[in-house]
Amino acid sequence: MDRRSFLKVSGLAAASVGLAGCAPKQRSAAEDKQALGPEHMAQNFPGIGLLGFGAMRWPLLDDESGEIDQEAVNEMVDYAMAHGVNYYDTAPVYLRGKSERATAIALLRYPRDSYFIATKCSNFRGPYSFEQGRDLYLKSFENFETDHIDYYLLHSISGYAALKARFLDTGLLDYFLKEREAGRIRNLGFSFHGPGEGFDELVALHDKYHWDFVQIQMNYSDWKHATRDVDAVHMYDKLTELNIPIVLMEPLLGGRLASQPAPITDMLKAERPDKSVASWAFRFVGSFPQIMCVLSGMTRMEHLKDNLETYLDFEPLSEAEFRLLEEVAIRMNEYPQVNCTDCKYCMPCPYGIDIPGIFRFYNDNVRAGTYVVSSEQKNYAKARKKYLLEYNKAIPTLRQADHCIGCGECLSACPQRIDIPTQLRRIDEYIEALKQEKL
Repeated sequence: MDRRSFLKVSGLAAASVGLAGCAPKQRSAAEDKQALGPEHMAQNFPGIGLLGFGAMRWPLLDDESGEIDQEAVNEMVDYAMAHGVNYYDTAPVYLRGKSERATAIALLRYPRDSYFIATKCSNFRGPYSFEQGRDLYLKSFENFETDHIDYYLLHSISGYAALKARFLDTGLLDYFLKEREAGRIRNLGFSFHGPGEGFDELVALHDKYHWDFVQIQMNYSDWKHATRDVDAVHMYDKLTELNIPIVLMEPLLGGRLASQPAPITDMLKAERPDKSVASWAFRFVGSFPQIMCVLSGMTRMEHLKDNLETYLDFEPLSEAEFRLLEEVAIRMNEYPQVNCTDCKYCMPCPYGIDIPGIFRFYNDNVRAGTYVVSSEQKNYAKARKKYLLEYNKAIPTLRQADHCIGCGECLSACPQRIDIPTQLRRIDEYIEALKQEKL
């Protein structure tokens, strides 16, 4: 795959002078990078910082109520803006419908031309109607107090059938095309979750609808080893051929690439001991020139600072590092994780099951090596007891996997197309085997 160097603005930010009589504080290399100004943010497309802020995981004051910590959001947006992050992606459905407004409150403190708003028409649930989608669209304008949306997406399209049912038969796509012509939508595209044939159907409509950009899931695991039907390399090559800018989601595969099993972590740390495991994933996706923006759902300031360390004066992967990550992607298949990205589209479960919480607990234990394999392993009794206690602590009894009745309500909502009832049943059988000491 040919790669080109990222566009960079030359010149160094002026160094500030310390107080008279005080010795300057020594800073680490990471602190030096974070002190760089926005002109050092990598760009593939002029004016748009390569690192974008995904607003699906804003910090919460309380998990139960879902109330967003607006002060923390403002603080992170301030830091992001000061370092060249100017693309902010949200949706009406994120964080129980609260994400758009929280994002807007933080951004409205800045000039409108200093940031890009990306939001979506999230008309997931039928019966579909023009009014349903139009109301979502107009509410976004109200939330952001704006006269235009920079990047508007048809949210989570799996192929032509979904496009037809949600946007063609309802007249919504014609409406959005007129809104683009009027300038209220500056760029119109779609986010894709689905099989390869569905992706090909949608990009084949480029001549008719002129997609201004497309949002896809891409990371070094999905590049050639996607657990769904289409590898990211296929989508990237198609969009590059058509010269359609790409916005990239799930660079960390729902956090899985930030916290790898110990043997894989050791492989990466052996090469770059002073860098985070997550930084490898961000360097991978940043090394492809058709990527306009890499979205990261950063919940804490430490996430933002780590990602900025990667994208300020960006260093693309070498060919040897590409080969290493291909080996890592192959090794990942050795671990029995559920391909959940914690998007929470499957929630709420009509039976109260904490679906993403169950998958997260299970995956975390696989990565940490605390997954109980068999009664033959060392310290089995202690590991078994700890696992069951921690499971009950993490997931309240009434929200555990054994309450799934297999209704399938969650299946159509999952963008990763996980067979959720089957995976919940598998985890429940594992828990029961632990309880009865039958492993």
